[in-house]
Amino acid sequence: MNQTGKKQQGFRMPHVFIILLFIMLFVVVLSYIVPSGSYQRLQDASGITVIDPNTFQYVENETPIGFMDYFEAIYTGFVNGATIMGTLFISSGAIYLLEVSGAFGAGINLILKKTRGKEFSVVCIFYTIFVVFGVLGYGEAAYPFYPLAVTIGFALGYDRMVGTAFAIVGSTVGFTSGLMNTFTTGVAQQIVGLPLFSGIGFRAVGLAVFYIIGLIGLYAYCRKIKKDPSASLLSQEYISQSQEDHAEQTEEMNARRALGLLVFLGVVVAQGIGCIRFGWSFPQIAGIYVIMAFLLAAIFRIAPSPACQLFCTGAVRVFSAAFAVGLAQSVVVLMNQACIIDTIVHAMSQLLEHRSAILAIFVIFVFVTLFNFLVVSGSGKAVIIMPILHPLGKILNINQQVLVLTYQYGDGITNSFWPGSSLVQLSMCGVDYGSWIRFCWKIYLGFIASAFALIIIAYGIGYGPF
Repeated sequence: MNQTGKKQQGFRMPHVFIILLFIMLFVVVLSYIVPSGSYQRLQDASGITVIDPNTFQYVENETPIGFMDYFEAIYTGFVNGATIMGTLFISSGAIYLLEVSGAFGAGINLILKKTRGKEFSVVCIFYTIFVVFGVLGYGEAAYPFYPLAVTIGFALGYDRMVGTAFAIVGSTVGFTSGLMNTFTTGVAQQIVGLPLFSGIGFRAVGLAVFYIIGLIGLYAYCRKIKKDPSASLLSQEYISQSQEDHAEQTEEMNARRALGLLVFLGVVVAQGIGCIRFGWSFPQIAGIYVIMAFLLAAIFRIAPSPACQLFCTGAVRVFSAAFAVGLAQSVVVLMNQACIIDTIVHAMSQLLEHRSAILAIFVIFVFVTLFNFLVVSGSGKAVIIMPILHPLGKILNINQQVLVLTYQYGDGITNSFWPGSSLVQLSMCGVDYGSWIRFCWKIYLGFIASAFALIIIAYGIGYGPF
């Protein structure tokens, strides 16, 4: 207990809002150091707006970031992030109706009875589910499930970090693999003229490698804290949780709860099919959660007014995460106003000229990984970077499929490591950024090392068509 007390008196990471405000300030400082520049934009044959790599020029920024612009960017960021924020509020409100019905508790209780003594096998199952979410390109659409993951982790006798980890690491593994990820692989392949989702076999190998690395990291942590609860990165909460007298969960499965869970499962499946087959985005996803809320209110016989009150209670739980989404969008607003994104990309392209292929691949991978700190959007980076990498690849004799793989891995791995997006995910789970970094850095180092090894192998075997 003394050790726990000492930990709490030490350095603590600032609140997520403070970190994002500092990142915004960092962009303001960059805007006065990095000169403004611009490429001309045009539409390619598939209708995607991309840059013309031969049209870069330095420009005079007619709207430099001023004192009030910093604060106004917060409002604009909220406006730009409204679709994501609205979906978070709606889906969380709908899921809360299922929570208060006892359906989740009954389902978890049933799982615990069937797997008693095999808790890590349940972690593996849910880790795999979140990997599938990532493969389907869920991204922010998976956020409402993160609090549920934490609840499952608690029920299995682990700390808050375990539920957070199998949700976030699982999503990262699936999203990075790019098997059917429209937002990174799909957009990047379209820009360089490759068949959509071509080269899926090699990316499946990458998925298996990342899956194993993530699973090993999870197993090591779960085993460690089971042996010694004080080794938990959230030891104070975990020790007090372990010392509580946990009575058996009283929720038992019945027909209504089973039906409610089936409705929820149906919504998850519909979300995956809709995104992959019909190009659904946040409006459609939010819409099916509204339908789910109506169905759950009917199934559990919740009157309209109490149902609305419960819905609001569930929505309020993700206020911090939704606010963080708005602040993350504010960073993008300032980046665009500073007109320095194109300048940074142009400098990278100049650096790569007349370099060896292996060195160029390494620089591209590092650049995309670092650039992800400032520009989180995978599809947004693709339309900026891939039109430049496309001709560079031809000059340096680098297969276009290898360039897409390099971009995809550079973008995906650090989505849940750099604060710009990970802070939103962590706020859904109630975990601070410092604890998360202490947990995940070895896993993510493994991801990065194996990703670059896979890229070099892909280059060596001539992966995919040019």
